[in-house]
Amino acid sequence: MARTESTMLALGTMAPDFNLTDYSGSKVCRDDFQGKEGLLVTFVCNHCPYVLHINHELAKFAREYQARGLGVVAISSNDVDNYPDDSPEKMVDIVKKYDYTFPYLYDETQEIAKAYKAACTPDLYLFDKDLNLIYRGQFDASRPKNDVPVTGEDLRAAADALLAGEPVPAEQKPSMGCNIKWKPGNEPDYFG
Repeated sequence: MARTESTMLALGTMAPDFNLTDYSGSKVCRDDFQGKEGLLVTFVCNHCPYVLHINHELAKFAREYQARGLGVVAISSNDVDNYPDDSPEKMVDIVKKYDYTFPYLYDETQEIAKAYKAACTPDLYLFDKDLNLIYRGQFDASRPKNDVPVTGEDLRAAADALLAGEPVPAEQKPSMGCNIKWKPGNEPDYFG
């Protein structure tokens, strides 16, 4: 299982805009989350063992923090021609299995993943109410095949600080997972 780390987008970066379709064909854009206390943008996919490892706890996190005013959205940017398990049709199964209460969007062109400098699944970005990046990093220290429980500890600490009006520590550990499956010739230049 190859591992890729987050590129650690610069703190303070404004959330790039998006206007994507979810698995049911509904359009969702960044501005749909105006008025929220913050916005969590997660890059995930249907088949990655790192995402599957945290999915139950990620869905639980979303339910808890949406009730506290946080917006949550998930985006899949993988090449579905070469990775058909990540197709929008199969996204429906993930939404149902894990009881996602947030939009799960498909980034067919991969332009949104590039705008966020996303590198892996999961790749997590937490923005404040003004859509400035305050956290990008791991969900927690748990990984497939290690004995660390999945708790969302790192993301929870950042979200709790945000919601309490406290600063989020600038020292953050990168997320780690499978690389985003780029379409041939579409690989971003931020790895090089």
